[in-house]
Amino acid sequence: MPLSFMAAASMGLVACGAAWVWAANAAASDPTADRVVAAAHLGMLATLSMGVLGALHQFTPVVTGRPVRSVRLAYATFASWLGAAWLLPLGFATEHEAVVEAGGGLAAVAVLLLVTNLSASLAARGKGSPVVGLRFALGGFVATACFGVVYVADRRGNWFDLSGHVVLAHATIGLFAWLGLSYVAVAEKLWPMFFLAHVPGRRLPGRVAVWATPLGVALLSPGLLIGLPPLAYAGVGILAVGLGSHLLSLFAHTRHRRRAPDLHLLFVVTSALWLVTGAALALAASIVIGHDHHRGTTLAAAAVAAFGGWLLETLVGHAHKVVPFIAWASLRSHGVDKNPAGKPLMFSDLYDRRWAVVTYAAVTAGIASLCGGLAAATPVLTALGGGLFVVTGLIVAANLSTVPLHMLSTRVPLGDPVTETAAYQGLSR
Repeated sequence: MPLSFMAAASMGLVACGAAWVWAANAAASDPTADRVVAAAHLGMLATLSMGVLGALHQFTPVVTGRPVRSVRLAYATFASWLGAAWLLPLGFATEHEAVVEAGGGLAAVAVLLLVTNLSASLAARGKGSPVVGLRFALGGFVATACFGVVYVADRRGNWFDLSGHVVLAHATIGLFAWLGLSYVAVAEKLWPMFFLAHVPGRRLPGRVAVWATPLGVALLSPGLLIGLPPLAYAGVGILAVGLGSHLLSLFAHTRHRRRAPDLHLLFVVTSALWLVTGAALALAASIVIGHDHHRGTTLAAAAVAAFGGWLLETLVGHAHKVVPFIAWASLRSHGVDKNPAGKPLMFSDLYDRRWAVVTYAAVTAGIASLCGGLAAATPVLTALGGGLFVVTGLIVAANLSTVPLHMLSTRVPLGDPVTETAAYQGLSR
C-alpha cells in the first residue's frame, strides 16, 4: 500500500516538472501567478505530500508498535488525495473554480480519513520524540488543509485579499508543521537504522527539534497572516532553533555512524544544505522586499523552492532505501529469495546504483536551477529545473520498479531447483 503513494509521488514529480516548464515565463514576471501556483501545488501536494503520506502509512506502525486502523481506509485516503493533488493544480492552471472546489473537497475527505486511520496508533504512550513529532505533524496537516479549504472558498467569495503574506502563512504551515516536521520526526527513527549510528546520551537535539518546530510555526504563521511583525519574528527565532536542532541531530548521527559513506548519506547531507540555502534566501527576501518588492518576491519564491528542495532531496534519497525494503519483503513472500546470480536477495539487487547516481545529479541540479531561475527571474533556468524534475521522476519510477516487477513476473515455485536455476540463468541473460 505505501508503494502506491510512492509511485504516485514519482508521477507527481513528472507533472510538477512539466508545469514549471510551462510556468517559467509567468514566474519571472509574477511568482504568484496561477500557473506558478499550479506548479507549486503539484510539487507540494502530488509529490511531497503524496510521498510523506506513504511514509506515514509505512512508519507509523513501526514507531508506535500499533497497526493502522484499516488498510481499506489507507487506500481510500490514497484515492481521495490523488484526486485532490491533481484537481487543485488543474483548477488553478485553467481557472475553473468548480475543479478547484472539487479538489478542495477531496482534500478534506483525505485528511479526515488519515486522522481516523492513524489516530489510534499515534495515541501510543512512551514511544519518544518520533511519535510526538508525528502527532504534531498530523495536526499540521489538518491546519494546512483548513487553510487551503478557506482559500479555495475565498476564490469565489472574495472575502479577503489573498496577498503574499497571507499565502506565505499557509505555505509555512504546510512546509514546516506538516511536511518538514514529518521528516524531522521520522528521521529520528530512520537515521539510527540507515546510518547504523548509536548516538550516546539522551539525543536532546532531536527532542528540541520536534517541539520547537511546530511552536515556531504556531507563532510565525499567525504573525504573517495578520501582519504582526513581533509575533512573526518570535516564530522565526523558535523555528530556527527547531530546524537548527534537526541539523545538529543529523551531524551527531553522521559522526557516530558505523556505515561507510554511501549515496544515501550524500542525499541526506545535500538535503540539509538546501534547508540552509532556503533560510539564507528567506533572510535576503525579508531585507530586500521593503525597497524592491518584485525582487523580494522572487527571492521569497526561491526560498520556498529551496525549502521544498530540502524535502524533495531527502524524499528521493530515502525512497532508494524504503522502496527496495518493501519490495524485498514482497518478493520474499512470493517465494523469490535469490538474485539473478543465485545468491541471497539483497536490497541493493532491486535497483541499479548507477541510475541512482544519475537521479541524485538530476534532482540536485533541478532544485538548484529552479531556485536560481526564481531568484533571478530567469525563465530558462526555471524551465531547466522543471525539465530535470521530469527526468528525475521518470528515472526513479523506472529504476525502483523494473527489477522487482521482472523478478516477480519470472518467479518460480521454491523447491524446484532445476526450474529455478534455469529461470535465474534466463534473468542473468
